[in-house]
Amino acid sequence: MSEAVQHDEFDHAVADPYALPMDSSFDVARGSIFQQDKQWGYFDRLRKESPVHFCDSSEIFGPYWSVTKYKDIMHVDTHHDIFSSEGGITIGDQDEDFTLPMFIAMDPPKHDLQRAVVSPVVAPMNLVKLEDTIRTRAAGLLDALPVGEKIDWVDNISIELTTQMLATLFDFPFEDRRKLTRWSDVATAAPESGIIDSEDQRREELIECLTTFTELFQLRQKNPGENDLITMLAHGEATKDLPERPLELLGNIILLIVGGNDTTRNSITGGVLALNQNPAEYDKLRDNPSLIPSMVPEIIRWQTPLAHMRRRALQDTELNGQKIRQGDKVVMWYVSGNRDEDVIERPYDFIIDRAKPRQHLSFGFGIHRCMGNRLAEMQLRIVWEEILKRFEMVEVVGEPERIFSSFVKGYSTLPVVLHPKK
Repeated sequence: MSEAVQHDEFDHAVADPYALPMDSSFDVARGSIFQQDKQWGYFDRLRKESPVHFCDSSEIFGPYWSVTKYKDIMHVDTHHDIFSSEGGITIGDQDEDFTLPMFIAMDPPKHDLQRAVVSPVVAPMNLVKLEDTIRTRAAGLLDALPVGEKIDWVDNISIELTTQMLATLFDFPFEDRRKLTRWSDVATAAPESGIIDSEDQRREELIECLTTFTELFQLRQKNPGENDLITMLAHGEATKDLPERPLELLGNIILLIVGGNDTTRNSITGGVLALNQNPAEYDKLRDNPSLIPSMVPEIIRWQTPLAHMRRRALQDTELNGQKIRQGDKVVMWYVSGNRDEDVIERPYDFIIDRAKPRQHLSFGFGIHRCMGNRLAEMQLRIVWEEILKRFEMVEVVGEPERIFSSFVKGYSTLPVVLHPKK
């Protein structure tokens, strides 16, 4: 089958996940599938027919294994001695001339040393200090919104609140905070996404990011801040010489920006959408706001803001009956594991009072488990506490626009109308 014919058939199959044979040409890692929210049928098929599946003919990403069942994903994620993060965590390979090392894409011991430098920013005592700041900002943003008029929830709340938080964590110039949003988007965007036109543009904008943070890094070396990420990096034993390895400095900065942005930003939007699609759950929430703490992890499961993480096999191994060879690319589809009916009861239902709300894969497991998971949960909890104080409903009044990506499962717009509390 020619690539052109295969491409045409796959595009047609976006509407029908059973239109293609389950063979080595079955390629679920296309941004167009996720942009149309059509990925669910493909992962249902993979879980049932080929839970550890080899695709050898991806036009974009080359050969890779898809791991789609919850327990198999857990196995890969918790065995870093077999499945390495070195070289990148996304299904796509980095540009050989512009590879950005970052601690999430490293194995021990280097991973452990660099992660330990910045982890105090999300230590329990620091989260306590951040809570008032998050609440004040969330309240201010919500109070400024017009009631009864159509607005874009993504730009006004999801992006703005998380960007303000990022600026605080970095102690970044507040008036320039939207640069952080832009760099986050550029770092993970494909040229087909409309965010960037080419890889050259991506590199140019990320070099601007590197220049900005190198200056900030040097400033904090001389004048340390208090509990901000750049001060921690500038004075950490394992990271203080990062300016001597500029692409590694950039890689870690991008990791912290994306990690602090995408999970929370897209879950804030995803929660509004989920409640609108499940009005009985919205009624349940209004009647019992004490359910917010259990709703938050359900939002994160339901949304799965990062659809996958990839590893590379360090040795020949076997997974669910399939022989994986040393050097093979192995993709853990968190978005599929979070819909695995063998582990999660009624996985396609959004249930804000689940018995086990934290039984999800969105934060990963093992040594690479999301460092900021408690901060993300706290931001979502506070946002919903403040929403319920003010509004009877955040009503979705149009279809969301989703981004073109099989990595970041996110939204570019969500039109809503706010209804005041009765």
